[in-house]
Amino acid sequence: MDFRDSEETEMITRRCFCSGAPRPWLFLGLGNPGDKYKGTRHNVGFEMIDKFAETQGIEMNTLHCKAIFGQGFVGDSAVLLAKPQTYMNLSGESTGPLAAYYKLPLNRVIVFHDDMDLPCGVLRLQNKGGHGSHNGLKSVIYHFRGNREFAQLRIGIGRPPGQMDPKAFLLQKFNASARERIDTALQEGVDALKLLLSKGFTESARRFNAEQKYKHIRLQTMPT
Repeated sequence: MDFRDSEETEMITRRCFCSGAPRPWLFLGLGNPGDKYKGTRHNVGFEMIDKFAETQGIEMNTLHCKAIFGQGFVGDSAVLLAKPQTYMNLSGESTGPLAAYYKLPLNRVIVFHDDMDLPCGVLRLQNKGGHGSHNGLKSVIYHFRGNREFAQLRIGIGRPPGQMDPKAFLLQKFNASARERIDTALQEGVDALKLLLSKGFTESARRFNAEQKYKHIRLQTMPT
């Protein structure tokens, strides 16, 4: 892939996001770079970014603040998309500088990440929260100077079976049935984010989480 440098990114941004327009949204997907980790449970944050970019026609072709980066418009809403390339546990080294570079308040930031506390394929959109022992989120919060006022799109991957090491579970690829659930969930996530951009966070989260609650009840006892 032919990546543009950050200087060209700045020129594009100045052209697309004028000072009189509403502040853009920054969508941050967490994961690990490289083919070794592609398709693993820990990388569903990357997959959510890729799915959104693909469906909305946004090219992810820039390297900026240690992230693969893209930007565009969904309707009248300006959107910035980023996949930190620092490895999961250092995600904040990219996300902190990105939010600072665009002078964004954290209520315009949404972090996409895997979550073992939700059944595989269930999503949850929340306006703020802690790290839940997720090392990527710990790094993000640290580089936001302890501020947790950013939103999260939690992507359920389920819990490891039996006595399986959680770290091994996170770095394992999905089996066929779980992959099908995740693919469905990614499209549902795109729809929720489009609704958020048009209706605002509160209304879209209320509607989306109500739908996902019933999905949670249906899926929580099924194996992943």
